[in-house]
Amino acid sequence: MAEDILLYWASGSPPCWRVMIALEEKNLHGYKSKLLSFDKKEHKGPEVLALNPRGQVPTFKHGDIVVNESVAACLYLESRFKSQGSQLMPDSVTEQALVLQRTFESSSMQQRMYEAVFYDFFVPEGERHESAQKRHKEALSTELKLWESYLQKLDKGSYLAGKSFSMADVVCFPYIAFLVRFGLNTERYPRLGEYYELVKERPSVKASWPPHWLENPQNQDTIKDL
Repeated sequence: MAEDILLYWASGSPPCWRVMIALEEKNLHGYKSKLLSFDKKEHKGPEVLALNPRGQVPTFKHGDIVVNESVAACLYLESRFKSQGSQLMPDSVTEQALVLQRTFESSSMQQRMYEAVFYDFFVPEGERHESAQKRHKEALSTELKLWESYLQKLDKGSYLAGKSFSMADVVCFPYIAFLVRFGLNTERYPRLGEYYELVKERPSVKASWPPHWLENPQNQDTIKDL
C-alpha cells in the first residue's frame, strides 16, 4: 500500500508536514517521497506541474489518485485507510463536529502566522510600515489567545479536540511548531506550550520532524515579543 504513495514535499512546510504526520499515523511507512527545494523553485518543475498545475507542495499521489490540497490529502488517508493505524476521526458525530471545527479553523492561524512571520519577506522594504507589522502581530496574538482558551476548557494533557489525538492535531500542530521555531514565547500561552511539548514527542511527529530543523535546532526570534 505505502509503495503506491508518492509525496512531493519541502522541509518545514506546515502543509507538507501535516500530510507526513497523517501517513505515519496510518502506519504507511516506506511511502515514496521527493524532498524539493523552495530556493531552487523545484516545486515549479515539470514533474510536479504534471500532477499539480498550481506548482505547490504537498503534491500527493496514491496509485492513480492525485490529491494536492493538504487537508484533503489527510482526510483522504483517514477515509482510505480507516481501519489502519490511528483513528483520526471519531465515530461520534458530536465529537466529529469539534474535530472538523478545529481542523478547518486552523486556517485562521495559518493566515495570521504568515502575515506576522513573513511580513519583511512579502512586503518590499520601501513599503513596510512598523504600524502594519505591529498590527499583524497583534492579530496573531489574538488568534493564539483564542486557541489558548480552547485548551483551558479541556483537561490538562488534552489534544485540540479532547483526550484523543485527532485530525485537528494533524492539521494544526505544524503551525504551532512553526511559531515556536520562530520565537513564540510559550510562557505567555502556557496551555499551548504544554500542548506543543506533548505532541512533539509523538512518534509520528518525531519521524517527520523537518530535517533542516534537526540540522539547525536553534529557534529564531521573529516573534519573541508576541
